Amino acid sequence: MTARDEARPGPASLAGRTLLMSGGSRGIGLAIALRAARDGANVAIMAKTGEPHPKLEGTVHTAAEQIEAAGGRALPIVGDVRSDDDVRAAVEATLGAFGGIDVVVNNASAIDLSRTPDVDMKRYDLMADINVRGTFLFSKLALDALRRSTNPHILTLSPPLNLAPKWAGMHLAYTMAKYGMSLTTLGLAEELKEDGVAVNSLWPATLIDTAAIRNLPGGEGMVRAARSPEIVADAAHAVLVRDARECTGNFYTDEQVLREEGRTDLTSYSLGAPEDQLVPDIFL
Repeated sequence: MTARDEARPGPASLAGRTLLMSGGSRGIGLAIALRAARDGANVAIMAKTGEPHPKLEGTVHTAAEQIEAAGGRALPIVGDVRSDDDVRAAVEATLGAFGGIDVVVNNASAIDLSRTPDVDMKRYDLMADINVRGTFLFSKLALDALRRSTNPHILTLSPPLNLAPKWAGMHLAYTMAKYGMSLTTLGLAEELKEDGVAVNSLWPATLIDTAAIRNLPGGEGMVRAARSPEIVADAAHAVLVRDARECTGNFYTDEQVLREEGRTDLTSYSLGAPEDQLVPDIFL
């Protein structure tokens, strides 16, 4: 029996499992990392924020400190998901530190809700490169390691493929970038099903309090009708402990997952507004 066999978790735990995440210095990604850490997981985070950002709280190093304080083992990696070399180095560093990769979380994402006449093409390229190419690359370079895991998962923070024209018409550039992430889930789930690698997407049913939302015009007011990132983290945890061979190709919402787990009262995640006044997230 190997050390990795001995670390195989029980039915509802990520203990001893290794997660590799893009982004995660703050917000939903950090919440997912901390939930895994409370089980005793190993968490490698690759993000660009090695030094404090003037407008955004947290770096990969502060995230690592929080992960270890929560009971996990952390590996902070400064890198750009758009760079082949950086992602390859992140995979190798994770293997070197923890001996394997059991879970890949595609969390890194860029957002710009501008309509087509107003989108700066540099922002268009940024969203396409981080959201679509980054998700594809991050997943691709971890595949060999995932195939050696006893319960391998890829989880991407992207929405259901809702082809109602409304969503393309509201913010076409962003919609294409997020749907590109979701198409990666759709395709990889089919491609990898014989390998037993679960590939799923997860999306919040309501607005979530994140720095990205707060930095939007009117964002400070919007988050008062949002939920905390912990609801997505708890849903992600519930997905990642499921049997990979029985759980792939899904586009989950956080509410759906938690209700499948028997959680019917979600009021603890609200930031003050009654449940019937929460703002639904986009794409649903």
